[in-house]
Amino acid sequence: MECVVCKNNSTEVFKVIDKKKYWKCNTCLAKYLDKTHYLDSKSEKNRYLEHNNNIDDISYRNFLSKLSLLLEKKLSASDYGLEFGCGHGPALADMLRLKGYIVDLYDPFFYPNKDVLAKKYNFITCTETAEHFFDPYNEFKLLDSLLLDNAWLGIMTSFLTEESQFENWYYRKDPTHVVFYAEKTFGIIAEQRNWTCEIPTKDIALFYKNSGH
Repeated sequence: MECVVCKNNSTEVFKVIDKKKYWKCNTCLAKYLDKTHYLDSKSEKNRYLEHNNNIDDISYRNFLSKLSLLLEKKLSASDYGLEFGCGHGPALADMLRLKGYIVDLYDPFFYPNKDVLAKKYNFITCTETAEHFFDPYNEFKLLDSLLLDNAWLGIMTSFLTEESQFENWYYRKDPTHVVFYAEKTFGIIAEQRNWTCEIPTKDIALFYKNSGH
């Protein structure tokens, strides 16, 4: 089977947990749920509505600042950005707007304005979103198409560091989480698109799209 993240054919069944099958890619080290177990759109949206992503919640904003503070060091004051997969409480966009950045919103359930997908951006944020991608290879291809040359993509998702802990890992137990990334996974994603990749801290990947790619 072809890996949903990197498209290599070096996959094998990783685990079966509660009758759900998970695959492992031996090239990029991603683990992912078999698509037969994906939620339908209505169930997926209802699950997101249960998330307490209040735009004014201080603890939530502090959580998101782990990415925003790192990303801001890379940006210029006039940069134009997109919060991709912003959910129903786009707090990160609000935080960046308060710093003077212009930020568009996109979310397939809550901000489904596809006009923003025809633009190009100096930076894109993708926080607690990449683990929901049913088709990550093509989602990252889309993100690449939305980035200007010399632009940044900031990803925040919980990295899978211990395979032995996978079954009991809280992150796996969310039924909307379908793909799990190792640090190496992001290196492969970057390599395939001629991006550079930095892992400044656990659970954060910063990609840079070089001029001419």
